[in-house]
Amino acid sequence: MSSLSPQDLQAALPRIFAPWIAGMGLEVLSSAPGEVELRLPVKPEFVHVGGVMCGQVAMAAADTAMVLAMMAELGEFKPMTTVQLQTSFLRPVSGPFCLIRAKVLRSGKSLAFGSIDILNPDERLAAQATTTYALL
Repeated sequence: MSSLSPQDLQAALPRIFAPWIAGMGLEVLSSAPGEVELRLPVKPEFVHVGGVMCGQVAMAAADTAMVLAMMAELGEFKPMTTVQLQTSFLRPVSGPFCLIRAKVLRSGKSLAFGSIDILNPDERLAAQATTTYALL
């Protein structure tokens, strides 16, 4: 099965995800089998009183990126659900955007595992997540 292009994955965002996820403004920069890189604008509505992007946005972006990485791995969208999403916040996301790099670590018949890095514009690691998905 061939990997989906960044354009294919970008077009899938409004078709597959809830409207508020599509409204986050995620941009698919690159894709390879089991891997994607996204750019997320840090919109004013994503910033909490401390002046940095809130963790809920980071987790939603990480979860979305991993679904896209799974699509790039499988060559298409297949129903799946998040079983586990664990996130470690290492430094604030501050800047006009952040980068999200997701990679499928292992994909089996019923479970898939992945890791996601969220980086500031200077590519310093801001958050790291690990995920487990059940393939339905």
